[in-house]
Parts: sequence; C-alpha cells; structure tokens
Amino acid sequence: MIKHIVMWNVRGDDAATRAHNAAWVKAEFESLRGRVPGLLHLEVGIDESRIDYACDVVLYTEFESRAALAAYAEHPEHLRVRRTLGDVRTARHQVDYEPVPGHVHEAPATDRARTAATAAPTTPGDNHVQAV
Repeated sequence: MIKHIVMWNVRGDDAATRAHNAAWVKAEFESLRGRVPGLLHLEVGIDESRIDYACDVVLYTEFESRAALAAYAEHPEHLRVRRTLGDVRTARHQVDYEPVPGHVHEAPATDRARTAATAAPTTPGDNHVQAV
C-alpha cells in the first residue's frame, strides 16, 4: 500500500470565496470514490484552524500499490477533476509514502483514555475530516 497526501491553498480575494473554492475542491475529489481502480481510501478535509501557515484543503488517499498511484495520475476521472478545477488551487504540497509493514503507532494507555474521554463526536456535513 502507498499513501498519497496532497494539501492546497485555494484562490479567493475574501473568506467567502476561499470557502466556496475549498468546498468545490472537496466535492470534486470526493467524486472520484469508486471510479479509480486501486484507490482503497479517500478523505478530503477543509482546514478549520485558519492559522496563517495552514493549507486550505487536504486530500488523503491510500492506493494498493505504487503502480495504482501512477495509474491514478493518468486516470480519465482524475484528469477530469484537474481540468474542472483549473487554477483554483494555488500552493500545492504532496507526500507519498509506504507505511512500515507491521508498524502501528500505539499511544500509551493514559493518552488513549484521555483522548477517548475528551473526544467530541462529529456530525455528518461538518468540515471535519471523516473516514469514508
């Protein structure tokens, strides 16, 4: 498996335009679910922190292999999304990596308990990154 993570900033002269463009990027990439062979998982999140160095949108995907990721780059549906969005995306940052086999980061039991006790549930439709 290979993980492919991309983060963008979007164009817009004001917060409302940037929010609209971020939602558009999210919707377009979510339209790829079930259409690309070898694409195992896809999440799209919109930043909520609004800190000056944050990116506006993140795409997190998992592919069954490097070959599947390479095929995705040239897949007609992916190319359609890229054409549709044009230059609405500005700055782009990408990381592709293979997870270490058998390695799972496990937080200490006290951290897991604290996280479980303080975690707030998210509701569908909000801008939290949600597993699909």
